[in-house]
Amino acid sequence: MAFKKGQSGNPAGRPKGRVDARTRWRKALEKDGEKLVKKAIELALAGDSQALKLCIDRAIPAYRPAAEPVSFELSGETLTERANSVLTAVAAGQLDPQTGKALIDAIGSLVKVSEIDDITRRLAELEGKTNA
Repeated sequence: MAFKKGQSGNPAGRPKGRVDARTRWRKALEKDGEKLVKKAIELALAGDSQALKLCIDRAIPAYRPAAEPVSFELSGETLTERANSVLTAVAAGQLDPQTGKALIDAIGSLVKVSEIDDITRRLAELEGKTNA
């Protein structure tokens, strides 16, 4: 039976002091953690491919490409014009596509921040007029 929309199935919430299952599992593994790691290594050395993958994944972090610093002309008055200059730099080969995407995403985030600033300013003006 489904609950009504907006009605919690557990209105009292989780009881205080109740330990999360993941916390219990971590504590249980802590006691034998060293033995488990040694066993995983032993299995990996014996040819168990899943144990080998587990060991390698934990020992060697995934490769994350890092872009080299670049310099290009970020031109334009508006954020749209600046985003366009990033695309132009990517198209001209001055900027790699991954860095171009990161820059355009940053410009998009800046747009959101600017919108929030503008809304906050306008709201303050409206409140000032209402209180006056």
